[in-house]
Amino acid sequence: MIKLTRIDGEPFVLNAEMIRYVEKRPDTFITLTTGERIIVGESMDEVVDRAIRYQQQKHWLPLSGLAVTAPVVASSLAPTP
Repeated sequence: MIKLTRIDGEPFVLNAEMIRYVEKRPDTFITLTTGERIIVGESMDEVVDRAIRYQQQKHWLPLSGLAVTAPVVASSLAPTP
């Protein structure tokens, strides 16, 4: 999710996974995968930077309180004859 500002100044949060493309005309238009278009106050470059940071951070953040382990296959631990 990325924080953005509507053209009227109202802040909102957008699911960055839904962005299909971003255009500058001269306002910044975001077209979503649903076909909906949103005009935002941020520049095209700022929207792209926030979307990229979101994608990077979602892979770097630890899962708080959850242990993540790889499954162990018993046959892979047994010696081969």
